[in-house]
Amino acid sequence: MVTGKTDPAAAAGHCAACRESRELFAFSMAFQPIIDLEEQRIDSYEALVRGPAGEGAAFVLNQLNASNTYSFDQACRVKAIELAAALDMDRQLSINFLPNAVYEPRACIQATLEAATRTNFPRDRLTFEILESESIADTPHLLSIIREYRKQGFKVALDDFGTGYSNLSRLAQLRPDILKVDRMLVQNCDTDSTRLAIVAGLIAIGKAIDVKIILEGVERAEEVAALKSVGARFIQGYYFARPTFEWVIRDEDIAWP
Repeated sequence: MVTGKTDPAAAAGHCAACRESRELFAFSMAFQPIIDLEEQRIDSYEALVRGPAGEGAAFVLNQLNASNTYSFDQACRVKAIELAAALDMDRQLSINFLPNAVYEPRACIQATLEAATRTNFPRDRLTFEILESESIADTPHLLSIIREYRKQGFKVALDDFGTGYSNLSRLAQLRPDILKVDRMLVQNCDTDSTRLAIVAGLIAIGKAIDVKIILEGVERAEEVAALKSVGARFIQGYYFARPTFEWVIRDEDIAWP
């Protein structure tokens, strides 16, 4: 995997990996809304990778290997921005990224900046979600990515909080703008007082440190009611909308509770 060491020659523009032309498999994107319960509007959308005919994420991710992961990470950003612009998305756009696929933060962001400029998609509407599917020992490198992204006007989210490597110490280290709480902590919160108490605690922490809390995987009306009772505001899940392939659901399409 990538070590995170900086190539001095790369800092001024595209790094060597950026300049390499690699032929990738075909893929596209679906978009799932993130709901603002307080204002009853769509707050943002998450871009989710799909096959060229709408196949699930596994269809695409199973084609990844050590030689194409970096190119795929870059191509995902560009594809998401291009589609969002084509669909006249006027909300925040969240894009997942793999920290280990970022060689040098300033150089590796160039394709993203160019896509935003070319499509007139505002930089301040871009959020990058940190996926920590494996241990990332090089915390200073990850912090350098976050600093550079904020310098460019992007927001940074820590995804799947409560599972894997995302924990309270990681929150204190990285200090993201947004914390996305994994469904494993959210599911059945209406009947599990322990889960609901943990979620309530995270919401309180978010307010205290000015971090937006988004609760993922909400699928039932009872879960929505329980989450609202402890102050939840931002929710993502099938209860409100499933991801839509190459399309975005609008405010008027949501059945508000």
